[in-house]
Amino acid sequence: MKIWYQSMTRLDTWGEYARVLPTILDKVKDPDTEIELHGITKVGGIGDQFRYLEFMETAEVLENVQIAMERGFDAFLIGNTGEPGLREAREIANIPVLGLLETASLTACMMGSSFSFVTINEKYKPRIIEMVRRHGLQDRLAGAHRMDLDRILDLDEGFENPEARKRILDQFMKAARRNVDDGAEVVIAAGGVVVALLAHWDVYQTDDGTPILNGITNLVKMGEAAVKIQRLTGSFHSKKATYATPTPDQIVELRKYYGDKIYPTVKAPK
Repeated sequence: MKIWYQSMTRLDTWGEYARVLPTILDKVKDPDTEIELHGITKVGGIGDQFRYLEFMETAEVLENVQIAMERGFDAFLIGNTGEPGLREAREIANIPVLGLLETASLTACMMGSSFSFVTINEKYKPRIIEMVRRHGLQDRLAGAHRMDLDRILDLDEGFENPEARKRILDQFMKAARRNVDDGAEVVIAAGGVVVALLAHWDVYQTDDGTPILNGITNLVKMGEAAVKIQRLTGSFHSKKATYATPTPDQIVELRKYYGDKIYPTVKAPK
């Protein structure tokens, strides 16, 4: 199977993260799975903790969903905790589209009765809580404590610099312990770069043995499972209501105002 992995980072700016992420993806995928990694190339790619900047980047994500379908990919994975464009992508796609936070949260619910997030900074914390509520899992959320990393690019040092590694990991574990004290049975890192750092360091438990779910590994394996389910049953995402596309009799008028490329899976009536 072929999977498109969409990072929300500008890969030519993230030196070590861009080098390490492909090795993590290659390590966790099935032998017959091909994963193609893509970053943000048009606008931004370094500051999606801010809603406005994420909004500017989301258009490229949705364009890439259509490109992935045209090129015959079997699934589209949004490797970002903010999951920009997730619902919109599912509306236009006929292949599974999965996001980092939703898949991690759902898996954590099978691992324990409660889960928590360690967020990168104060700005990102309310966003994570908001998204957990959007996915309907707020009753399982035990906590969301934060690190103190306002400049996300500073995380890149942690891949090879021992001092940076210690500083980042100490902050993560301190926040994770607070989550465990709040009753969390599973800890999840919020932020694709932090998740990659933990995988790179082989960190999968807190000091007291609480599981740390690795969102990248989980996203890839859930993506592979979704493709297999679609192959076996003929569908994965429901196209009723939430992810429904316009009907064929609507599409001609809509394309007149929005362009010929919208909803490529909907055929106009002859």
